[in-house]
Amino acid sequence: MTSQTTMEKAPQGQGGAEGPASTPAKGLRGHPWLTLIAVAVGVMMVALDGTIVAIANPAIQADLGASLAQVQWITNGYLLALAVALITAGKLGDRFGHRQTFLIGIAGFAAASGAIGLSDSIGLVIGFRVLQGLFGALLMPAALGLLRATFPAEKLNMAIGIWGMVIGASTAGGPIVGGLLVEHVSWQSVFFVNVPVGVIALALGLVILRDHRAENAPRSFDILGILLLSAAMGSLIWGIIKAGESWGWASGNTWGFLGGAILLFGLFAFWETKVKEPLIPLAMFRSVPLSAGVVLMVLMAFAFMGGLFFVTFYLQGVKGLSPVDSGLHLLPLTAMMIVSSPLAGALITKFGPRIPLVGGMVCTAVAMFGMITLTEGTGTFAMSLWFALLGLGLAPVMVGATEVIVGNAPLELSGVAGGLQQAAMQVGGALGTAVLGAVMSSKVSSAFEQNWKDAGIPVPADPRLEQAAEFGMVPPELAAAPGMTPDLFDKIGGVIHDTFLDGMGLAFTVAGVVAAVAALVATLTKRGENAEAGAGGAHI
Repeated sequence: MTSQTTMEKAPQGQGGAEGPASTPAKGLRGHPWLTLIAVAVGVMMVALDGTIVAIANPAIQADLGASLAQVQWITNGYLLALAVALITAGKLGDRFGHRQTFLIGIAGFAAASGAIGLSDSIGLVIGFRVLQGLFGALLMPAALGLLRATFPAEKLNMAIGIWGMVIGASTAGGPIVGGLLVEHVSWQSVFFVNVPVGVIALALGLVILRDHRAENAPRSFDILGILLLSAAMGSLIWGIIKAGESWGWASGNTWGFLGGAILLFGLFAFWETKVKEPLIPLAMFRSVPLSAGVVLMVLMAFAFMGGLFFVTFYLQGVKGLSPVDSGLHLLPLTAMMIVSSPLAGALITKFGPRIPLVGGMVCTAVAMFGMITLTEGTGTFAMSLWFALLGLGLAPVMVGATEVIVGNAPLELSGVAGGLQQAAMQVGGALGTAVLGAVMSSKVSSAFEQNWKDAGIPVPADPRLEQAAEFGMVPPELAAAPGMTPDLFDKIGGVIHDTFLDGMGLAFTVAGVVAAVAALVATLTKRGENAEAGAGGAHI
């Protein structure tokens, strides 16, 4: 095998495969561009589900009577399962073949989606969302492995760039698609739509995809490492959510889970230095730019996904918009992410990642602080300004993170580094939703009673109305309550909205601080010597 072929071959760990075939594929099986179409359809489902559910959350909460913590777990369960399983799934593809793992991921994801749509309890929705995440993790790294193995080296950058655009467009378009489905069909349709898409992707995969397996594929798996990392993340997120929901931050239960998470992370790190086939080779973190890139991805996703969670409730609850109108009001955010991504790529190519990444996180921080000013009377132009600025800030980080992480990893670990970048984004999103949800819940608990008194409402506060304030939504049945007058209804509605805005403002303050810290972290990034060979571009 020539040195060039060896360099182009994806290393074991995440989506690794044999180098591109020396002879062009004949017919449908293994055709490079048809392979790109097949994997893009499957990956589109996973990327879309990362944000499409945000618009459906209010409808799910109202229909199933879920608490704020339960609604958070609709997102957290999915993101955590996806994050923890990504690198392991890449190794499964190396061992058993990327075509097989991709097809299993597609079939399982579509089936789990259909099961969610048929669920009649919040517990089932959360459980099947976890399954969705696990199957999504199977197909994401397998898709990249298939592209690396199918495309010749000179066309690989273009293929991965198009693949990255599909992910970016799907992620950004989620709120609009979700709004149309929720308003005109039902929240269940947000999940049912994955079934026919999955069938199409499965059919294309069976006909087009060709099996590729990595040389020297791992024969064993770091089972203990998987269990330790999963337990550590679960303990961390559970402690944070329960602290804001019922335990409080001074509770022994809260600190027991948080302390347990720290201990488990420590045990995981120790074990990774001893096991023959580690889940995450820790030696790669000796690179300061690589470590900074991973931290940057976590912080960016923390601010973005955590903030988006509350924006949808603000638009539908406080502003009283329909799901479709909510999605349309987020169009400046989604459109700016799509439009500015190529510009960000050009800037990163010319100047390197540091300046665009710092500038992007500064824009994100300004947008987060700007959204603190959102009120019930905020106009469309002011909202659009902050949403567009947020999209402008996120694009460089989405585009440049792979160049920083993969480019600064050793060539033999570039596949693991690619999986780590994806995992960091999912973990950051889960942490952002959990932490900002806990901040929101704590603020609502402390502000509701005072806002009730300030409004001069003569009747005692109903605890159920405090829960409604966590979502910013006035219960429709409140208007028919005994003794309710239009003036009293307006006062109670004002308390609910004001309390929600108090909580949302504090959550955005935290998100803005996190984004500002991320801008400082971005100063430690730089283009890696292996960016071209290891990543195949900066658009994973």
